Amino acid sequence: MGTSQLTLVIGGAASGKSSFAESLVLQSQKHPIYIATAQVFDDEMAQKVSRHRDMRGTGWTTIEEPIDLAKALEQVTTDQAVLIDCATLWLTNLLLGKHDIAAASAGLLVAVRQCQGPVVIVSNEVGYGIVPENALSRSFRNAQGTLNQSIAAEADTVITVIAGLPVALKGSL
Repeated sequence: MGTSQLTLVIGGAASGKSSFAESLVLQSQKHPIYIATAQVFDDEMAQKVSRHRDMRGTGWTTIEEPIDLAKALEQVTTDQAVLIDCATLWLTNLLLGKHDIAAASAGLLVAVRQCQGPVVIVSNEVGYGIVPENALSRSFRNAQGTLNQSIAAEADTVITVIAGLPVALKGSL
């Protein structure tokens, strides 16, 4: 991770972004902290969470926090590096829970700036597809685009992952 305090790893679904982000955190030589934003409501999500946990292996400290990422980041010390996986599920949790997305997003960015260790955030790029047909989906797509832009503006490094291949958009690999 070099000297990056904040790295955004963005890409499409199943692009390899989580694996790449994990490797960045491990390269930091700091204790890896995984902040999981997923909420498990069905068997498919339970299996996905289990696969991700198995792929990470041991050695990670996992904090399950679907809403209050700022609170989770306050716990981080200088000998730790954080992976937030992922901003897309976090935004979904906020939207469905009718939280103030603008306030939560601003709070996240403040918490990242104040975090004692480096932070890697994984997020989905959702703007490549067609315009969704329903209002909730359009609202989500717009909110995700705004969130991604806000994180990218604050980030030292932004990397997109396509077909498992990382490409630096801001900063360097």
